Amino acid sequence: MITKEEIIKPENLVQKKPTLMNDTPMHYCPGCSHGVVHKLVAEVIEEMGLEDKSVGVSPVGCAVFIYNYIDIDWEEAAHGRAPAVATAIKRLWPDRLVFTYQGDGDLACIGTAETIHALNRGENITIIFINNAIYGMTGGQMAPTTLMGMKTSTCPYGRDVKLHGHPLKMTEIAAQLEGTAYVTRQSVQSVPAIRKAKKAIRKAFENSMNGKGSNLVEIVSTCSSGWKMTPEASNEWMKENMFPYYPLGDLKDKE
Repeated sequence: MITKEEIIKPENLVQKKPTLMNDTPMHYCPGCSHGVVHKLVAEVIEEMGLEDKSVGVSPVGCAVFIYNYIDIDWEEAAHGRAPAVATAIKRLWPDRLVFTYQGDGDLACIGTAETIHALNRGENITIIFINNAIYGMTGGQMAPTTLMGMKTSTCPYGRDVKLHGHPLKMTEIAAQLEGTAYVTRQSVQSVPAIRKAKKAIRKAFENSMNGKGSNLVEIVSTCSSGWKMTPEASNEWMKENMFPYYPLGDLKDKE
């Protein structure tokens, strides 16, 4: 019989909670992708030894609660303005790891200008972009990333191109900008996907610290509450509908 003491020996340890994760009860909805990405960010910062040199910027929306969970310095920005705030912090403290953590409504709607111009200038920051194709916190409204035909509280009959235009592919736009060093789209619905997402975040953070330019890591995510599905159904819907329109993989890597 294996004892508890044998299980917790360092050589037997398979997984553990990152030391930067606070003991805050997780408030996100079941199946939400935010918690997984929070853990990856905390792990990468810890593994890079940047616990005391990291500054995160989070604006309005579900993404803002990240500062409750990861024990680093945080600055809250006005809705959509996180890249502008991150630019100022990085220019004042060039030796810091500076990143933003934003949802699709924040980044691709009210913050479109700040996102594009910060990336185009080649600011040495990383933007982590959670794309669940909906406004999750404020009632499930249509976002710039909402898919064609997808129903939300503000387009109950489905997104119509004649009324609402096409879904905005911010990551493809970012890949065309001269200032971007690394642009990628990942997901966290499975263990292999989580490993790829963590590797992408690590690469983006390393680029930021090495002065290689701006970086965008999009995470195609679920919002089971906003989509009105179970977590399992949300993952399947994401794979069947989100991935074809927002294909995973690196879009740009100057290396």
